[in-house]
Amino acid sequence: MKTIRYLLVAILLAIAAICLSGCSHVQENNDVLFQTSTINALLEGVYDGDISFQELKQHGGFGLGTVNALDGEMVGLEGKFYQVKADGIAYPVDDSMKTPFAVVTFFEPDKSALLDESINKYEQLTGYLDNLLPTKNIFYAIKIEGVFEYIKTRSVPKQNKPYPPLVEAVKNQSTFEFHNVEGTMVGFRCPAYVEGVNVPGYHIHFITKDRKAGGHLLGCQMQNVTIEIDYTSDFYMVLPKSGEFYRVDLTNGKQKDLEKAER
Repeated sequence: MKTIRYLLVAILLAIAAICLSGCSHVQENNDVLFQTSTINALLEGVYDGDISFQELKQHGGFGLGTVNALDGEMVGLEGKFYQVKADGIAYPVDDSMKTPFAVVTFFEPDKSALLDESINKYEQLTGYLDNLLPTKNIFYAIKIEGVFEYIKTRSVPKQNKPYPPLVEAVKNQSTFEFHNVEGTMVGFRCPAYVEGVNVPGYHIHFITKDRKAGGHLLGCQMQNVTIEIDYTSDFYMVLPKSGEFYRVDLTNGKQKDLEKAER
């Protein structure tokens, strides 16, 4: 009887050790880009999601996206989320709020660089960043910090149902300009093959150091800022479980609409 009891204890201990080992492995693997919904769904006007920011935090504290009803631009930095509304002000996001589209990760830089040349437009920045990357076939989280000579951002007003497509919603966007402002760019570079799922290429948001303003990045001028890049080889996406996402037609390509909405 004792032998059987000892055997059962040994089996239970072995199972516990395996579980702990597996959980430890999951926790240690922070090189995962987590995404909720798809960019094409957002382009089609699916502006209500079912994932709360409390849930989102479990998958990363660095990222970008929006909140339900497309009410502004979301920036995630150092474990805190901010909602830059159409008035240009960055508001802390309550855990109970939900998002229709967001991309987050646990930021752990694999490469750092000092931008030692003058960048005068957005396209120059993306070209410079491309030259720092070992391949264009994985995902990257990108953080750029410092004092920026010039930043131009935008945000969109909260939408009312029936929701318009994103390309129509951004026609009413508000734009903001900053000069000699200290802050952080929070962005991602996605491979070309994710077209329809995420934004191929760069998608960048900005927030000031005091966390009071920011938005979706449209233009920039900078020099002597710090660039940090997190190589992210794993991608995990969660789709909405019901609602408009189930009914929307996602069979048509939306790349031209995406370019209009982004830039």
